[in-house]
Amino acid sequence: MKVGIIGTGFMGTTHAHAWAKTGATIVGFLAAPPSEAETIAKQYGAKVCSDLGELLSLADVVDICSPTYLHAEMAIRAAKAHKHVVCEKPLALNVEQGEAMIQACNAAKVKLFVAHVVRYFPEYTLAAAQVHAGTIGKVATAEYRRLSYRPKKPVGNWFLDEEKSGGIFLDLMIHDFDIARWIAGDVASVYAKKVTSIDKNSPSDYGEVILTHVSGALSHVSGAWAYPPPVFRTGFEIAGDGGLIQHDSEAESPIELLLQQEKGEAPDVGLPASPLAESPYDLEIADFYRCLQKGTEPLIHAEDGLLALKIARAAMESARTGEPVRLSSSGTSYNIQSDMDLKPHFPQEGGSK
Repeated sequence: MKVGIIGTGFMGTTHAHAWAKTGATIVGFLAAPPSEAETIAKQYGAKVCSDLGELLSLADVVDICSPTYLHAEMAIRAAKAHKHVVCEKPLALNVEQGEAMIQACNAAKVKLFVAHVVRYFPEYTLAAAQVHAGTIGKVATAEYRRLSYRPKKPVGNWFLDEEKSGGIFLDLMIHDFDIARWIAGDVASVYAKKVTSIDKNSPSDYGEVILTHVSGALSHVSGAWAYPPPVFRTGFEIAGDGGLIQHDSEAESPIELLLQQEKGEAPDVGLPASPLAESPYDLEIADFYRCLQKGTEPLIHAEDGLLALKIARAAMESARTGEPVRLSSSGTSYNIQSDMDLKPHFPQEGGSK
């Protein structure tokens, strides 16, 4: 199987390493400018492609690790060329683009995989398995946190441009929106706050989101781009009427002093640690490869990525308006809910807790 990879930054490099372990052949890399792909292309004996058309002519599978705002255009072109698509999360910048990607891949009868890697972290996989087995009874409330530093790039930091990345909700917290839905089921309404909705010039960002699930369960999701590099902390607590599941990535350290590292010592984006000998990124790509070879189903489908995208866009809208956003019954549009009974209580800005 021949794989072409778009993007040679942190995530493109990570995916290339994982593909190399599967036995697939990496045939080409596409980067802007193309010179950025020369080192990694040499490492894997692949070609530096001048444009997407050339990459499509070489590959059976296209792995998209480009900036979020480019996902849809590239995936749709790959589908029309009858190439299978792996797309780094989030699936797309907005819901319409995500739906168009799925429609294009279905029409071309090619596979579309969305790389929500957190489903492959053992803590989350085990928690979901326990919940789905009924071990803790019916989920009543859950809390998820994903706390890191602001993404950094030496030139053209598109992560900080919400028109290109979707900001903290779409780029970072979408992981936990997906997990929350995986654990407690579909989401009926979303209420969100974030620092940069109040102060656009803030040098850091922090978001809080409350998801009301169709089941009646509540999920509280916290995300931060505010910590010193290389900090990346995650955790969750899931409470049911028959038990509790909890995880803290820092649980083994009663106290830890973390100082900001010198420039260049931390990756451009935070990377959560895993206790596995095999990287969850390797497990994710291996799963996609196995599905293509054997026709099996992946741990996460493109439609799951689309639903996580809808939750993230609803959070963005809620933070913008200050109002809850209800996901419509069809899940394809958002309606601002004016009923204030839907609105959870938050302290007033500047007031005490």
